[in-house]
Amino acid sequence: MYNLTEDQLLIKNMVREFAESEVRPIAGAIDKEHRFPEESIPRMAELGLFGLTIPEGYGGSGGDVLSYILAVEELSRVSATHGVILSVHMSVCTQAILQYGTEAQKKKYLPDLAGGRKLGAFAITESGAGSDASGQTTSAVRKGDSYILNGTKIFISNGGYAGVFLVMAVTDRSKGLKGLTVFIVEKEFPGFMVGQLEEKMGICGSSTTEIILKDCVVPAENVLGEEGGGFKVAMGALDGGRISIGAQGVGLAQGALEAAVDYARQRVQFGRPIAENQGIQWMLADMALEVEASRLLVYNAARLKDQHKNYSRQSAMAKLHAAQTAMSVTTRAVQIHGGIGYTRSYPVERYMRDAKIIEIYEGTNEIQRMVIARHLLA
Repeated sequence: MYNLTEDQLLIKNMVREFAESEVRPIAGAIDKEHRFPEESIPRMAELGLFGLTIPEGYGGSGGDVLSYILAVEELSRVSATHGVILSVHMSVCTQAILQYGTEAQKKKYLPDLAGGRKLGAFAITESGAGSDASGQTTSAVRKGDSYILNGTKIFISNGGYAGVFLVMAVTDRSKGLKGLTVFIVEKEFPGFMVGQLEEKMGICGSSTTEIILKDCVVPAENVLGEEGGGFKVAMGALDGGRISIGAQGVGLAQGALEAAVDYARQRVQFGRPIAENQGIQWMLADMALEVEASRLLVYNAARLKDQHKNYSRQSAMAKLHAAQTAMSVTTRAVQIHGGIGYTRSYPVERYMRDAKIIEIYEGTNEIQRMVIARHLLA
């Protein structure tokens, strides 16, 4: 199936079993209660999910990108919240340290991150800096062997529970994008505070918070990459992150499709299951087509990354298509359920609410189109 190796199938099946037995039973409750799934994190760590792509020498399991993508997909099929917790931790924090960090940084941070003893987060967004990274106002001023950071970040996934944050700040405003720097910031650093917890429309179990930096002292050795190289680090992290968010979209859409198929078989109207109606059959066929196309795009981008080939355009395509698929498939899943689908009696209304954010974070659909067009016109 999809030319997966035995190891990849083993991981896929392991995560599916975990998702069905331990995540599905709490998925509705964490959504309703807006509660971070603390009970799932230790088990995810035991299964090695937080270090899937990290080499064994740094405490990971040394797996490939596609294996990790399969894990995000299988979690998201049951709970998009769990999918994004893993995605943010791995793609835009842990993997970024592996790719851009010094040997000392890797040895210091990766073992705890890979082992799930600490969660990772990525702090770039501000009230005036979303799609436009150049709008950063958070500042970083060198003072001896440290930098002093001041500013506020918003919409930080894993914010309330992460121990390690990658934070973008301005080190030289006169240089524009070349004046941005990324820092590895620990939550225990002086001047670091977690601010407001957001109540969201979807992925309600994900901890999304403000991060407040008030004269936050960060050692100079915690610059990730180099001073002024923050935009490169951030864009590289986001390129990889888009693949995993695409996988979240695929998993979410797959879960909605399966729920719609099951309901169509069971629901009887006018003396027969609604699955016998051609209108329903065509809806299901279109949904399956979109899911399959998105999955192939996502897997292709993951394989290109595994092969160390340029995958920026493919990751943007995968994320864009999967985001649109997640939204359209979950919407039709609610439609197939009818009135009951609009209630919390069935999970499809949660799937639909969860799907919307995939069109927004890690780069909006419009930003993905810009990325794709730039590659075409280069």
